[in-house]
Amino acid sequence: MARINLLPWREERRKLRQQEFFALLGAVALAAAGIVLAVTLFLGSQIDLQNERLAALRSEIQVLDGRILKIEELDRTRSRLLQRKAIIEELQASRSQMVHLFDELVRTIPEGVRLESIKQAGATLTLEGDAQSNARVSAYMRSLDASPWMKNPDLQIVKADDANPQARYSFTLRVTLENPLDPNAEEAEENALAGGGQ
Repeated sequence: MARINLLPWREERRKLRQQEFFALLGAVALAAAGIVLAVTLFLGSQIDLQNERLAALRSEIQVLDGRILKIEELDRTRSRLLQRKAIIEELQASRSQMVHLFDELVRTIPEGVRLESIKQAGATLTLEGDAQSNARVSAYMRSLDASPWMKNPDLQIVKADDANPQARYSFTLRVTLENPLDPNAEEAEENALAGGGQ
C-alpha cells in the first residue's frame, strides 16, 4: 500500500482559512467603525439641529418676555386710569350732594337747636351743637331720620351743665349720608336687607 502525505495541503488550507477569518474580522471591524462613525455624525447633526432650535426658542422667549412686561405695565396703567376714572365719576356724582346736604341740614334743624360743628368722614357726618332741652335733640334726630339724604342718627353725647339749670344741652350725633338719586344705593340697601333677613 502506498502512503500519501496530505499534511502540507491541510496546513495551507488552515492558513487560508485564518487569512479569510482575519480579513472578514477586519471587514466587520471596519464596517462597525463606519456604522459607529455614521451614527455619531447623525446624532451630532441632530444635537446641533436641536441646539439651533433651542437657541431660536430662547430668543423668541426673550422677545415674548419683553412683550409680557409691556402688557403688565399696560395693565397697571389701565388699572390706575380706571381708579382715577372711578374717583372722578364719584366726585361728579356727589357734586350736587353737598348742596342737597346743606339744604337738608337747614330744613331738618328744629327751633331751639344750634349747630356749632359739622365734620364729614366718608359717608358719616358728625354734628356737634347745643339745644334748649333733650326733647329738642330728640326732635332733631327724628327730623334727620325722616330726611332722604341722612339716615340712622346715632346720639354720641348729650350733657348739660348741672350747676346752671338755664344752660343749654350740648350734643354730638352721627348720621349716615345717603344719596336718594343714586340707583346703586337702593340696590345696596335692598341687598343688605335681604342678607340680614336670611
